[in-house]
Amino acid sequence: MKHILITGANKGVGFETAKQLAQLGNFVFLGSRDLSAGQRAVDQLKAIGITNVEAIQIEVTDPDSIKEAKATLDAKIGTLDVLINNAGISGDAHQQLSESSMESIRQVFETNFFGVLQTTQVMLPLLRKSSAPSIVNVSSEISSLSMNMSENRNSNWKHYSTYGSSKTALNGLTVMLANELREENIMVNNVTPGYTATDLNQFKGLKTPEEGAKPIVALAILTDRTVTGKFFKDGGVVGW
Repeated sequence: MKHILITGANKGVGFETAKQLAQLGNFVFLGSRDLSAGQRAVDQLKAIGITNVEAIQIEVTDPDSIKEAKATLDAKIGTLDVLINNAGISGDAHQQLSESSMESIRQVFETNFFGVLQTTQVMLPLLRKSSAPSIVNVSSEISSLSMNMSENRNSNWKHYSTYGSSKTALNGLTVMLANELREENIMVNNVTPGYTATDLNQFKGLKTPEEGAKPIVALAILTDRTVTGKFFKDGGVVGW
């Protein structure tokens, strides 16, 4: 059984990821910035017989909140096997880098990049106590530079370049951190759920949360310790 923390787990792909990982016998902490929302999510799971779950408050843009979450985990379990950095925001609709305000751009990066980094930094001492630690960063195909440069690129992506660039920065973080932590046997990988119907895209996605969670779950339980610094999707890999 692994002890797993998922940020932004009270709804959408994060919630479904928690559900599937708990069903596999892992103990999952559902992180949410609003503890009551996290508790409602836990209650939903317990109502269907999934009891190996617990809500924990964590706001990834608030260093004090992250430290409090770490202290809670330290007191309860003393170690952490898997950190899934799932919490993210899309930003304003039709936000293009050529037009978006700096305030809007900074807000997106604060959650999608800096939030992931500071959460990871704070949780690393707990991960280092695990015999098989893993960090899973939830990204998006829109972050892929190779796909954006392709002649077959999605023409609609240009309307979401602020969000896309924040995830591209996350991709860079994943590679650099994977190389940094390789000798400590800490796996760091990226995964995209695909275009999944959640409130991030006003539920316009083509995949269900159940489908979107599958590649995240697969990466979270991966046993091949040589796999690090990679970018995965359902059924394959994504070019950086």
